[in-house]
Amino acid sequence: MMRRHAHARAHGFTLIELIVALFITAIIFTVGYGGINQSLRNHEQLKEHQARLSEVQNAVRVMVQDFSELSARPIRDPLGQNWLASLTTQMADASATNSASVSSAPAAPDTDADDDTEPAADDGTMDLIAFTRGGWANPAGVQRSTLERVSYRFVNGTLRRMHWTVLDGTEASVPVRRDLLTHVKSVAFRFMNDQRVWVTQWPALGSSSLRSRPFAVEITLELEDWGHIVRVIEVPS
Repeated sequence: MMRRHAHARAHGFTLIELIVALFITAIIFTVGYGGINQSLRNHEQLKEHQARLSEVQNAVRVMVQDFSELSARPIRDPLGQNWLASLTTQMADASATNSASVSSAPAAPDTDADDDTEPAADDGTMDLIAFTRGGWANPAGVQRSTLERVSYRFVNGTLRRMHWTVLDGTEASVPVRRDLLTHVKSVAFRFMNDQRVWVTQWPALGSSSLRSRPFAVEITLELEDWGHIVRVIEVPS
């Protein structure tokens, strides 16, 4: 009888042993869940950083392509009465001697949905810079020019690219809009003139040439998360 009782105790667990085992198991599961949860958070953060990096790289790439293809061809104004310079900038503040920047002051609410491929109503925002560029690819062989008119705008912390499907547009011409970069605090442009001096306005004051182009364009982007990004683009002669 005593041997049967001792044999049963040898093959069983006490309540305290079960509680300790469950406690240890709970600790292991808690540590494991915390590690998995942290890995998932790190994965999401990595995806966000990768998406942001891709957005910045793509925006800079598009701007480099645009300014590298600057054309000396002026355009007619929407009324067809006057000519506009091949490259024009928004009037800079006279006190800004080193760079012409645009602050991120709130603009009118933007209610139109962005569309990269379809024309959209003009948002009414003033162009920071507008220019004619060449090299507009035409793989479909459409009867149109390889030149296009492009402008950049700053709307509610977003750098926006506009282009028109006709070079000498009218008031009825509808631009194609593309939001290039978000979380932007300011955008600045400088231009190297014939004297190899950086200026903030183009055409330069006193210049009557509508076909003049700078030797280089300097773009400065101030981002909310990455700070300042500066890119100098050489303009082919």
